[in-house]
Amino acid sequence: MTRLSELGESHIISRVLTRNPEPAHVIVGPGDDAAVTAPEGRLVSTADMLVENEDFTRDWLDWELLGRKAAAQNLADVCAMGATPHGLLVSLAVPNDTDITDIEALYSGLFEEAERAGTALECTVPIIGGDLSSSKLIVIAITALGTVQEDSATLRSGARPGDSLYLAGTVGRAAAGLDLLFAGLRRDTAGPVLRSLIDTQLAPQPDYGALRTLGAASAMIDVSDGLSLDLARVAAASGVGIDLERALLDDLVDPLLPAAEYVLDSRAKGVSGDAEGVADSANGPVMTAEDLALSWVLDGGEDHGFAASASPRQDPGVGWRRIGEIRTGHDVSLDGTPVPASGFSHFGK
Repeated sequence: MTRLSELGESHIISRVLTRNPEPAHVIVGPGDDAAVTAPEGRLVSTADMLVENEDFTRDWLDWELLGRKAAAQNLADVCAMGATPHGLLVSLAVPNDTDITDIEALYSGLFEEAERAGTALECTVPIIGGDLSSSKLIVIAITALGTVQEDSATLRSGARPGDSLYLAGTVGRAAAGLDLLFAGLRRDTAGPVLRSLIDTQLAPQPDYGALRTLGAASAMIDVSDGLSLDLARVAAASGVGIDLERALLDDLVDPLLPAAEYVLDSRAKGVSGDAEGVADSANGPVMTAEDLALSWVLDGGEDHGFAASASPRQDPGVGWRRIGEIRTGHDVSLDGTPVPASGFSHFGK
């Protein structure tokens, strides 16, 4: 084991960046006071972070998957704006006694996800800079940059009544994986079906390639905090209502039923210490596996699927499915019944 404290910052940075690509648009990359790049068009910028004990725990930490997740959640935001990824600024704080191989694994995950996005979108996504510091907790903060042509960014505010609502990728799987982890299940003990859900929580895989097939979208959002909450944001920004069709969600709900049954059984046994979903006639109706699976689809975040509104079409493009429609109004509903805007918020609102 070689601890970071034995190596020094400069050696660590040079060691973890050996795989970093050098595309033509990077004039000055890591190693100087700041990066110099040549963007084509308007610059799109976003930032997100992962904080130990807030976004993940050591109990299920996998450094490479953490790197993949950190890259994915930032790249998805850039792509949801209709932009092409341009580069990543990566800032990392970790304890002094962290093994260098763990940091190499994390950066390997960053590069793997950046390469996956680049392959799908026919671009190269380098790390163009960042920072490294020591901390008692693991914190990874990324700024992702992208480029978009003038007046062609896809915003949340463009949805129009009469548009159809489409989804690329999935929703609900990461939330199911998180509940499985809280129920005590781990990747190395889970069967393939449940393990795939845990993997979505630990390393989501946005469907970047689908963004090349939809055509013109009037609005789009990265579903990071929950479908109902993120669609409520689109509804508010666009001044419209959104109606989800329950029958069109079956392909999202049904694969989650085995996980829902596992979690409800664990809760009934008190494995997770969470009484939610346990049969108790004094406290109202019992939550069924279908109820829980549907709640994951509606309220679970971190799959980083893309929800987009566009004119109705018989074939929305490879990777897209219709899940509802845009209407007049101001809320989100399911088969006409209002749905609370529920999802993840760091500060509970």
